[in-house]
Amino acid sequence: MAGADVNRRDDLCYGFRRATTPTTTTRDGMAVMNLSSRIFTSFLLVLAILVPGPEAGAEEPRSLGTFRDWSAFGYNDGDTLVCFIASQPTKAEGNYTQRGDIWILVTHRSPEGERDVVQVRTGYNYMENAPVTVMIGNETFTLFGEGESAWAFTRHDDRDLVTAMKAGVSMVIEGRSWRGTVTTDTYSLLGFTAAYGAISQTCAE
Repeated sequence: MAGADVNRRDDLCYGFRRATTPTTTTRDGMAVMNLSSRIFTSFLLVLAILVPGPEAGAEEPRSLGTFRDWSAFGYNDGDTLVCFIASQPTKAEGNYTQRGDIWILVTHRSPEGERDVVQVRTGYNYMENAPVTVMIGNETFTLFGEGESAWAFTRHDDRDLVTAMKAGVSMVIEGRSWRGTVTTDTYSLLGFTAAYGAISQTCAE
């Protein structure tokens, strides 16, 4: 996005609001969920998903199903129902010796009207002002990195990215760490549409 400040999206953040949770990062001044705070494991699922520690009004995520390479979850945060899908890369490449957990998530919040919030958790802190590139088929999207997370600039960008993910088979995300290390992570999109349908049904608009 030409002329955009890659450290801030150009409209109101509508990510996870967890201002009182110490393990958070921020997106446009609002707290967003830090998925590395604790591990939620379900023996019904193939993967483990990282979730925030419990706080007043929030419950542990429950499984909404596993769909090929994607898993769906939901939980109540007070009067808000939060639904998200998550996947890990099938291949992670880069000249590094140590790296944290890597995830991509898409989140709805109902009835707040927050839809299709895409978050990439990369397992390292991004280099400041370095764009994060997402490639799906012939389409390329640019995200901005802040801390260990990457976000789309606008809600419209989120929706376009989700639309491409529905139509795609695989996705490649390239980023640069604060040390200058370039990483290339490949994700399968098999099961994405079905998993997305599960959270859209549970967290209806």
